[in-house]
Amino acid sequence: MQSEVEVLGTQLNLLWVVIGAMLVIFMQAGFALVETGFTRAKHAAHVVSTNFAIFALGFVAFFLVGFPLAFGGFSFAGIGLAEPVGEPLIGSGNWVFLYQGGWALSTGTITPALLGFFLYMVAFMDTVATIPTGSMAERWKWSSFTIWGLFCGAIYYPLFAAWTWGGGWLSKTWDTMSLGAGYVDFAGSGVVHSVGGVAALAGAIVLGPRIGKFGADGKPRALPGHHIPMAMLGTFILLFGWFGFNAASTFAATDVQFATVATNTAIAGAFGALTAMFYITKRTGKPDPGMMINGMLAGLVAVTAPCAFIAPWAAAVIGIIAAVLAIESVFIVERKFKIDDPVGAIAVHMVNGIFGTLAVGIFANGSYGAGWNGSSSKGIEGIIKGDWGQLGAQALGVAVILGVIFPIAYGFFSIQNKFTKGGIRSAEEDELNGLDIPEMGVVAYPEFGSGRL
Repeated sequence: MQSEVEVLGTQLNLLWVVIGAMLVIFMQAGFALVETGFTRAKHAAHVVSTNFAIFALGFVAFFLVGFPLAFGGFSFAGIGLAEPVGEPLIGSGNWVFLYQGGWALSTGTITPALLGFFLYMVAFMDTVATIPTGSMAERWKWSSFTIWGLFCGAIYYPLFAAWTWGGGWLSKTWDTMSLGAGYVDFAGSGVVHSVGGVAALAGAIVLGPRIGKFGADGKPRALPGHHIPMAMLGTFILLFGWFGFNAASTFAATDVQFATVATNTAIAGAFGALTAMFYITKRTGKPDPGMMINGMLAGLVAVTAPCAFIAPWAAAVIGIIAAVLAIESVFIVERKFKIDDPVGAIAVHMVNGIFGTLAVGIFANGSYGAGWNGSSSKGIEGIIKGDWGQLGAQALGVAVILGVIFPIAYGFFSIQNKFTKGGIRSAEEDELNGLDIPEMGVVAYPEFGSGRL
């Protein structure tokens, strides 16, 4: 029987998780402002509406189907969730692929701890769902977008989540393959950002570039966003919410490592923004505000997986590398591969999500994570501590994202495009005139006439 102090600690931990969920949910506002500011005024109502609606679409699908598939077998006594609500659906032992239990939060033993955990996890799922709304902005048919939201919440995100955070096979590679502590991702560089990022890449490929993005010679043309101050405000909101994203992933206010996590998060974001400012100035002659934004976001994305396992100096190095990767990836995606990504979601989330996932196996210093996935009594260690096995586990996770999750996303968008009347792309006339009136029935800025800026 728990003492009064232990009960209070459990209650405090659950409060910490719920507060973290609130912060992560507020990040939806940040994504909405960033993506809307980075796109043109004639599409503003459409873009901001995708960011608004994705919360409800993904939430409902995750509530009904996705959460049980991903986390039916999850337990964490620290928040009062001592027993899982369900059991394996596909697989057993170290090779579980999907779970069951807690459908619509109405089956099994439904407790406040389970509900608090669900609220936190649904916020992470919605981050995955919203990432493609940036890369596919300004030409994604509304009706097709809504199907993505439901698919992401019900099936797409739960797959990799079950294999990793849900306790599935990929998290058990330490036992089956002797790879470090198995796949380790403290707050989601891979589980959230890379998974959302490869969907952003798949969707952008299937949709094709916006009209006028590439000239007859194949060279990209600038299609400037209409409100950079809005995008920068959104970035600060994302930075604020990221402390819930990362620090609350300790699942315990009694685990003071949350202070390390929060500080490492801020360090990586700051070094990412500063590096981007100087790097893009050297490259183009101007401190491009859009690249400064993506530099900060890239640092935040990359540090999300290793934030609890690294020293502050490593967070700074990760932020610096992430910013350069983001800028170069934006140019490569656009100029070499001719893929149109209005907000840089592929560079920020996919590329730096992959880098962040691998960074665990490089920079983890062994000071935290003892017993992670039940592997050992020592903390998570990477190459800097002489452990190459952890990098192997992280690389396996990346391989699964690229080799399994990306094809699922590409297959979904391709099949949807083939069997949807007119495809998943908006009509050419609507795209040229702006999606606000034909798709949404309103314009974002009626005081400026048609809003076709």
